[in-house]
Amino acid sequence: MATASKTEKPMIVGEGEHKFELIHEWPQLPDKYTWQTTHNVAVDKAGNLYVIHEGREDLKDHPSIFVFDSEGKFIRAFGQQFQGGGHGIEIRQEGSEEFLYVCAYQQVKSFAKMTLTGETVWQQYAPMQSGVYAADEDTKPKKVWGRDRFMPTNFAFLDDGGFLLVDGYGAFVVHRYDKDGKWLSHFGGAGGGEGKFNTPHGIWVDKREGRRPSIVVCDRANHALQYFTMDGKYEETLKGYGLPANVETWKNLLVVPELHARVTLLNEKNEVVARLGDDVARVTAKDGGAIRGDSSKWVEGKFVHPHDACFGHDGSIFVAEWVGTGRVSKLKKIS
Repeated sequence: MATASKTEKPMIVGEGEHKFELIHEWPQLPDKYTWQTTHNVAVDKAGNLYVIHEGREDLKDHPSIFVFDSEGKFIRAFGQQFQGGGHGIEIRQEGSEEFLYVCAYQQVKSFAKMTLTGETVWQQYAPMQSGVYAADEDTKPKKVWGRDRFMPTNFAFLDDGGFLLVDGYGAFVVHRYDKDGKWLSHFGGAGGGEGKFNTPHGIWVDKREGRRPSIVVCDRANHALQYFTMDGKYEETLKGYGLPANVETWKNLLVVPELHARVTLLNEKNEVVARLGDDVARVTAKDGGAIRGDSSKWVEGKFVHPHDACFGHDGSIFVAEWVGTGRVSKLKKIS
């Protein structure tokens, strides 16, 4: 896959202390594998990058998770069980070991804890005890959408070893689990804001220095970020985003990949300090939808549909875009 206006000169975006070299298509897959709508990314302690893509339901033996080293070289692939629904992926250190937390939507409707090499620790389906799902949603998952369906999109981790799982395409709720993966409670539900959601797609626990720890949810179709206490009580809404898809923090920064063609950085006061790869006007124009499926229309140094972003250890940022051919870019920190 080639991007438009490819040049050998480094493409620099941002300014001041938030300056990056934007490298599109940073990791390359071996010929025997293909991308199909890249979704989320995560980095382990060694600096390896994990990429999950949706994959195709009819390619059962094709992996949905790919791993690359710190130079972008392919290492391994696994995750066939998520084909056709691969979506969220996060990494957590537990004791001396790191684990992947993976979730999938569409016909898979599942979430799992795995080792970094792909062995399953446990795998679960819809938490029926929550009372929000249709009968058999946990035992006979089908590619059926609705507010009574289970379509998980991402995780956030709690200090007590538990975690939050956001059902971004299904019931529009945030589920709370304990350290053993036992369901405890949920909050949210469908609505227009202030504690209710329209596609609560991404989630994170914001523990940046100088801030009280809180839960931030990307209320994507309401074009906003919503903040909650650690008990799940609504606090505030940040507006001014174009389909914000996920969030993550590094030092005093919070990164917000927006499907409307840009990556935004906020400081610890949640003030915007950078808008990177902005192509919002073109992608959101009346005929902008065609850009997603036609890589000849992509512009070097600009994003199309950022779906997830995660920080590297040095403050560089990896961006996965929701495009059919898949694209993972690196924002290499240079300032």
